[in-house]
Amino acid sequence: MVFGVKRNYKPLIVLAIVYVALYFVGAGAGKVVSTWSSKHQSVQAGSENWGLGFSTEGQPPTGNASTDELKKYDTYFMGNNAEKVIYLTFDCGYENGNTAPILDALKKHNVSATFFVVGHFLETAPDIVKRMVAEGHTVGNHTYHHRDMGAISDKSVFEKEMVDVEKLYEEITGQKLAKFYRPPQGKYSVSNLQMAKEMGYKTFFWSLAYVDWNVDAQPTKEEAFNKLLKRIHSGAIVLLHSTSKTNGEILDELLTKWEEMGYTFKALSEIDS
Repeated sequence: MVFGVKRNYKPLIVLAIVYVALYFVGAGAGKVVSTWSSKHQSVQAGSENWGLGFSTEGQPPTGNASTDELKKYDTYFMGNNAEKVIYLTFDCGYENGNTAPILDALKKHNVSATFFVVGHFLETAPDIVKRMVAEGHTVGNHTYHHRDMGAISDKSVFEKEMVDVEKLYEEITGQKLAKFYRPPQGKYSVSNLQMAKEMGYKTFFWSLAYVDWNVDAQPTKEEAFNKLLKRIHSGAIVLLHSTSKTNGEILDELLTKWEEMGYTFKALSEIDS
């Protein structure tokens, strides 16, 4: 989950496990008890980790803050839950050969996704980025260095993390980067959300994810389906990682299963429509 430069990835796995255990998995495979929703109905002033609580299978989870409160900062964690729509997103820290099969599956199903990239991904996989664009996907901003943005109070520092991604993306593609932002590790603060809004960004958390990012401990197909099928819900913003071998292997079948459940797919740009 902590990206940065690839060679620094593994030493930070232990730290990442702590927060992932809190907001991805919760207590038990079938039911998660939220540690935030009972006390947070508004965005808190200090730095927080984005968290979810699942209580009923197939129903939308609760988050740290309500959808109405988040909208004040042009921030979303799910779309309209009155229709069976999925917004599919991927976080891209580095390229390890699994993005191509993901793109193949998306193309087969004619699904447009959003890929949130860091600077390292842009630097090392420009051809993959060009393919994303050519095949109709959206590329969003995951910051240049995948820092804890919730700890940044200096606006100029925050803006540089964002602008450096914009500049490199434009150099590679000749196009402007979509003004979509995902905070690294889900760490954020009110001031961060406001800074992003002032830069013209919409911020996107998620309402469904699972522990797919650890390349040394990939979930089995059965474990992945157990989370991604049971917890899918109307209006879901789904977060997956492009580094996941499991995701590359199951995505075609996963999309088929979601389609069989009656779900359709929309781009994040349609989330207000």
